[in-house]
Amino acid sequence: MRNILFIRWITTLSFSLYSVSSFVPSSFVSSTTSVRSSYNLKQNNIIKPIFGVASPEEEAGESNEKVDRKPQTGDIVTVDFILKDEGNTLFDSGSDISFALNKGNYVKDLHELVSKLSVGESIFGEEIDAGYGPKREEMIAKISKEQSLASGIDYDVIQIGTELLMANGLSCIVTEKNENEFTIDANPPLAGKTYGLESLTLKKIENGPEEYKYIYQPSSDIEGVDGNEKSVFEVATFALGCFWGGELAFMRQPGVVSTMVGYTQGEKEDPSYEEVCSGSTGHTEGIQIVYNPQEVSFDELVELAMERLGDSKFKLNQVGNDRGTQYRHGIYYHNDSQKEIAQSAIFTIPNCVTECKPATVFYPAEEYHQQYLLKGGQSAKKNDKETIRCYG
Repeated sequence: MRNILFIRWITTLSFSLYSVSSFVPSSFVSSTTSVRSSYNLKQNNIIKPIFGVASPEEEAGESNEKVDRKPQTGDIVTVDFILKDEGNTLFDSGSDISFALNKGNYVKDLHELVSKLSVGESIFGEEIDAGYGPKREEMIAKISKEQSLASGIDYDVIQIGTELLMANGLSCIVTEKNENEFTIDANPPLAGKTYGLESLTLKKIENGPEEYKYIYQPSSDIEGVDGNEKSVFEVATFALGCFWGGELAFMRQPGVVSTMVGYTQGEKEDPSYEEVCSGSTGHTEGIQIVYNPQEVSFDELVELAMERLGDSKFKLNQVGNDRGTQYRHGIYYHNDSQKEIAQSAIFTIPNCVTECKPATVFYPAEEYHQQYLLKGGQSAKKNDKETIRCYG
């Protein structure tokens, strides 16, 4: 993974230059510099349900949810929500959309709004931040013709809309140019943008996975758990090299309701990205997901992971061009059923060096890493087949 820095402009520039077509349609979001926070949501924007009228699920005896219950972090919520100009959004909207509250998938403001609702309540007419907040002025700079020439870039080739890839791994877009200088903007494509929300209705709240499911538990340790109290949702952990691309692949998988990138299989508690990149903590970059096994099996998730690794499954401490112990790949099972499936997938492939170990503590990565490629403009819609560009 390339290092992410807040750019401090610049005495020497190292660019590779190429043309770029816009991969974020301008019509699907509206520009704004003052997004109204969902924390300041007016009470009259919330439409209460009519009490005393049973839902179809309640009539069938399938739900005992109280209508005034508010969802908590980790709950699996099912919502109906409609966005303006839905055809140009980067994630699914519509009916029966399920995700784990405050556990990844979709944008943060949507989670904030859902957390304010009880089952049956609705919100109308909000704007939700597209994921990166307002534009940052320190990510914009003017580059003189002399600086450009000193970096080996033909000034005449620079055009408005050209994308430049800098030595630190960030890309930027040329937004202005005259005969003496040009302006570059390294803000993410969705910075300063919002989605228009027509309506949002909370339909159902389910319990997320129990705490014991987040690390490996042998079957003998969980046999006493009351089946009626168990959550249907399960946890899985994979390491596939750079965690940005792997996370987006799992976000696109139907049945996955939560994704989070982070660090696992190491010694140090709560390491930073820089510490993990140094190779000194023993961690690898990982992806932890919550999924509904009634919609996607663990076998299917393992198949997705191994397909994404490709020939890298035969390379020790390497995925693609990323090398180091922090990029070693693995399947980290959470129960004996997962263990059997993972071992079957890995040990039957000659010369495969993918790790197969029990899941240990998973430390979430820094916020800017979470759903990085979605926030950078790539689609997270279920079943989307667009090629994942791991560096934007």
